[in-house]
Amino acid sequence: MSRSFPISKLSLRFSSVLLIVIAIAVLLRVVNLSRREFWYDEVLSLLLITGQKTAYETPQDTPVVLANYTPLLSLPLEKGIDDILDTVQNMLRGLAGEPHPPLFFLSQHLWLRLFGNGQAAMRGLGALLSIGTIGSAFGLGRRLLGYRGGLLLAALLGTNAYYLFHSLNVRMYGLLVLWVILSAWALLELIDAPKLGLKEAEVPSKMTRLLWSLIFIGSVAAGLLTFYYYAYFLLALVILVLWLDRQRWWQHGLRFGAGVLLTVPWVLWGTRQQLRNADFERFGASDSLIETALKHVEGVTQTLGIHLVVGDWVSRLPPVSVTVAGIAAIALLVACSINLWRQNRRQILGIALLLGIFPLLVALTLDVVKGQFTVGFGWGRSMIFILPGCLLLIAACLERATSVWRPTAAAVLLLLYLSISVADFSTRPRWMFHRVAAILQQEPTTPTLIAISSNAWGHVLRLAYYIPPQLPIMLLAQKSAQLAPALEKTLASEPTQYQRILWLDSARPVWGSAATPSEREQVRQILEPQFQLEAKQQLSGTMELDQFTAYLYKRSASTP
Repeated sequence: MSRSFPISKLSLRFSSVLLIVIAIAVLLRVVNLSRREFWYDEVLSLLLITGQKTAYETPQDTPVVLANYTPLLSLPLEKGIDDILDTVQNMLRGLAGEPHPPLFFLSQHLWLRLFGNGQAAMRGLGALLSIGTIGSAFGLGRRLLGYRGGLLLAALLGTNAYYLFHSLNVRMYGLLVLWVILSAWALLELIDAPKLGLKEAEVPSKMTRLLWSLIFIGSVAAGLLTFYYYAYFLLALVILVLWLDRQRWWQHGLRFGAGVLLTVPWVLWGTRQQLRNADFERFGASDSLIETALKHVEGVTQTLGIHLVVGDWVSRLPPVSVTVAGIAAIALLVACSINLWRQNRRQILGIALLLGIFPLLVALTLDVVKGQFTVGFGWGRSMIFILPGCLLLIAACLERATSVWRPTAAAVLLLLYLSISVADFSTRPRWMFHRVAAILQQEPTTPTLIAISSNAWGHVLRLAYYIPPQLPIMLLAQKSAQLAPALEKTLASEPTQYQRILWLDSARPVWGSAATPSEREQVRQILEPQFQLEAKQQLSGTMELDQFTAYLYKRSASTP
């Protein structure tokens, strides 16, 4: 696996192009920080990060002041260090009902204290760390494929639509990719170059090995404290050691053990509580054996298609399109594997498969044994740790292609990635709640009731975040079947309080079913005796959770 590749003008031009692509990838993160509103899960992250999840109360069948929810999305009033510690403690308590470890939330909490809760500010940490992740991908690629291979891997990761989306998402998945790449890179640096089939320029010093050991230990601990499924990737690293450097297994074992040991305090306090509150039914199995098998195959296929091709477009594409993309992704990975095997590049092939495909197979095996479907859950985000390994396999194949085809093949793939990413953010806005706020600000002093057919906190909190708190807005948030009775009760008890009613009919209420035609008709019949329909708008974003039909009703002139 020698990295002594001939340098030519063509090679230098190719490297220059890759550097330009990486710069574009960085630019995409900067310019898109505020292009979209928070989506459902992001605003839940913000609620957890402020330490005020325990103060949240689900709206009941009577209107509440919408502005009462706004302070929950900022840090509470603090007068000293004791209050700050209480806030952090409340944040950790709020995580007891969540399925995720605390590191992401702690890091974002610190970032929130420094830069506030604005869209760009909240996404800034993830974007900044994603740039560091791209740099780490270069280091990983350079270790195995040389300088040009490192640039290629960094460019592929930087322009990958799925990773771009998670780089600009206030969730833990983008951060997880950093720990995946850093731990793999550090481990490969700790394995002697000849065992990797490489020619080392010089033997690393003890200080260098100590530094890489600390990076590895820290990355392992951080990975486990960011996302529990990182353990699947950790198993792949263990096998990598047993394969390539088993003679020093005990030294590597000490590093692995130290990384795991750092997580013990959280495991003993937090993970135990999370397991008691865990909702495993959302991963439940299908009824028939054939249906279950097909769903497992579909989960794997679609996950690879999402990771390597469609990215966040999955939120609006039909499942068959995602499956086709997955088949194409599998075909690409198989072709790359065959190509590397035929070129006798079997060690790099094995490493890439271990880092990418093996953890996926581990997750699939556990799903089959436990009768669950975690692989395809959440559009594949729970498997994002396989992305670097899959891209490494592709980069290795492209790097070892003939000098004539290498730039062309790489350019086609990078152009495809850039096109998908740019089109995603430029043609698919998410600006629904700004439009709701604009409707309400047309008459900023008019008492208004928002009646929404969802009481899910992601919908309630996004209304509170984007609608100015000084507006006289009351909120009636109920499930679709309960909205009409609650609205009728409200108007009967307060017949003259509201001059406007904004009815938001959710296409995906989350905690219930979308309204039926008869339920919508009930709401209309309650409103029409006192109010007149002034406007109707379709509000949409990047996913079904963002879809609403907005009906603006104003009190009829004949009604006192």
